[in-house]
Amino acid sequence: MSKVRIGVIGCGSIAKYRHLPEYANNKNVEIVAVCDLVEDRVNEFAKSYNAKAYTDYKDLIKSGTVDAVSVCLPNYLHAPVSIEALDAGLHVLCEKPMATSQEEADAMIAAAEKSGKKLMIGHNQRFVKSHQKAKQLIANGEIGKVYSFRTAFGHPGPEGWSVDGRESWFFEKEKAFIGAMGDLGVHKSDLLRYILGEEFTEVGAFVVTNAKEGTDVEDNAVCVIKTESGIIGTLAASWAYKKEDNSTVIYGEKGVLRLEDDPDFSLVAQYATGEVVKYELGKIQSNDEGGQSSSGVINEFVSAIVEDRQPLIDGTEGMKSLAVILAALESSETKTIAPVLPNK
Repeated sequence: MSKVRIGVIGCGSIAKYRHLPEYANNKNVEIVAVCDLVEDRVNEFAKSYNAKAYTDYKDLIKSGTVDAVSVCLPNYLHAPVSIEALDAGLHVLCEKPMATSQEEADAMIAAAEKSGKKLMIGHNQRFVKSHQKAKQLIANGEIGKVYSFRTAFGHPGPEGWSVDGRESWFFEKEKAFIGAMGDLGVHKSDLLRYILGEEFTEVGAFVVTNAKEGTDVEDNAVCVIKTESGIIGTLAASWAYKKEDNSTVIYGEKGVLRLEDDPDFSLVAQYATGEVVKYELGKIQSNDEGGQSSSGVINEFVSAIVEDRQPLIDGTEGMKSLAVILAALESSETKTIAPVLPNK
């Protein structure tokens, strides 16, 4: 089969550090187009990857030169640009959160179904080795019935990661819509759905802005969430942690699984018998120096296209993970326990 011709729309940090280098390392891919509003930036990437530069995504989509695109844009553009690309007959890998509302997510899924093209959402936590191992241990009954969990994803904020620093769209409410919960929390709702193999049904949350001055985008959130079988736990997302925390702990009747919670071992299983098993499975993806290992997302997207199958995290999966975040925002606003919709 000929190589998949890729266009990357949006040349910020996520494209620079994840999408472009990972596409370049995939033998089934040819990067043919890059797009960004900032002309100097896009020209630099075009030169580096021997691709054509565009400053208008519509021109790239209509060019007829690409088979698939990565949508690496501010949150408010995820749905409209993805839908336009799907309608034009292109496969789409969209960054998370996939959309800013349930209606947008539904429209993206419908566009993918109508076009017959792949739609994948960029959740990388399912590809982390410790997370995959934990899912396997739980499914095999290693820790028995799961009772509870706690998970957190926090770092000092997007200003240290985004190409535009403190001027980034992350801090503009009309462009971001969702702050730390959309940036980090949605990764954890997706991870827990994957590891536990269950959907969430209810959320109670405090979602606040208390760490970053000059913005009304939320930067700190703590949620209590419940699954359909009654497992309860906490999910925290923050742009106020001075040192990154990307840990998850699962509590079961026969033991506890600690994921990315130990500085030396990516997974530690502590059993009620007193036995402790430590796994060194490689480091989790991180924004810290040296943390840019392959995310697994790009390779999965390309494989789904080449093999003509649904990607692991398709539009429906992305929508279910987003629904947890939308429910958390509703809970915080209404000061009530909010249902996760759609719970199907």
